[in-house]
Amino acid sequence: MADESAEIFDDLYLGLRAGGAIRKQRRGEPLTSEEEEALGRWQRLSTWRKAFAIGGFAVGTFGLGFTLGGLIFGRWRKA
Repeated sequence: MADESAEIFDDLYLGLRAGGAIRKQRRGEPLTSEEEEALGRWQRLSTWRKAFAIGGFAVGTFGLGFTLGGLIFGRWRKA
């Protein structure tokens, strides 16, 4: 189980690196060898692992935003 969770975080990090590389590529900037390698690994990743990594990122981002929003705009805060 611990190995699987490590893979999920690795896939998530790989997706973030590949997303940055794609953005850089669209702007016409040259990619480093690390970015090219991350992009290649992301493209070889299976569809379900990509979906799981993207879904995990979305859920985590929503959860963080929901928590921070609750703290900032919660009832305990005085106007």
